[in-house]
Amino acid sequence: MAQGIERFDWALVKSFLAVLDAGSLTGAARRTGSQQPTLSRHITELEAQLGAPLFERTGRGVSPLPAALAIADAARQMQLGAETLARTLAGQRDQTTGTVRISASMVAATYLLPPVLAELHQQEPGIQLELVASNQITNLLRREADIAVRMLRPEQSSLVARKLGSVGIGAYAHERYLERAGTPREPSELARHTLIGYATDDLIERGFAALGLPLKREAFAIRTDDQVAYGMLVAQGAGIGFVAHYNAAYWPGVRRVLPQLAIPPLPCWLAVHREIRSSKVVRKVYDFLAQALPPRLGAAD
Repeated sequence: MAQGIERFDWALVKSFLAVLDAGSLTGAARRTGSQQPTLSRHITELEAQLGAPLFERTGRGVSPLPAALAIADAARQMQLGAETLARTLAGQRDQTTGTVRISASMVAATYLLPPVLAELHQQEPGIQLELVASNQITNLLRREADIAVRMLRPEQSSLVARKLGSVGIGAYAHERYLERAGTPREPSELARHTLIGYATDDLIERGFAALGLPLKREAFAIRTDDQVAYGMLVAQGAGIGFVAHYNAAYWPGVRRVLPQLAIPPLPCWLAVHREIRSSKVVRKVYDFLAQALPPRLGAAD
């Protein structure tokens, strides 16, 4: 036999076995749904690689020659391996168990997702969940996570984004702070209160300017860019802060002030890679989050 056996193409071997079992090209074509010329070409290519004829053409079909009988057992082992591989891949596509990594911002990972994931695990104990607290949307593209919950819509074409609703924002302070500093009744009174802001981000200042309440950076006596630390400052009575409603629900003694303050809500998006269609377990988690998260966001869409 000629050199080049290592170049065996499974399609050629598959056609060889079909012809061997059927006893004719016509019968093999009928069984496999392939075209007879395709099967004939595959046999010819395989014979060229082996350097020996495989079948003798007869009036009623084909008869295997010694070379065909010599490789028949090995070919059937290849067929068995291919079928096992196909079943394994199909099982992975159909399985509803496995590990799913969910990425969310520090705040959402701390306050929004834990009760939802606890409920999900009760319903789907076979699914292992990994929560990644990160503000980077790129982790989906690098496959560092399977699903992401974000306040900004991802623009990458390889991602699918679904808007879940809007996150309601309000002004909050602890009872201890309000007891010593008083409760503001009008937004104009905020300037005389201890306000909690961001250290480098001017988002809050720009928001108040849009509402006709210009507040300079110096008006925010306590500042941090860490949103988890920001929330804890509010919870510990440091001053008045501006946080999501779902955050404040975790802090005993924290009260909403100035409910008439129309702070624009933030959109909330559920993002996933387009290849979600190939994983039922990721799809199951994605569908669960899409149903469970909107009622917890704290604002009408």
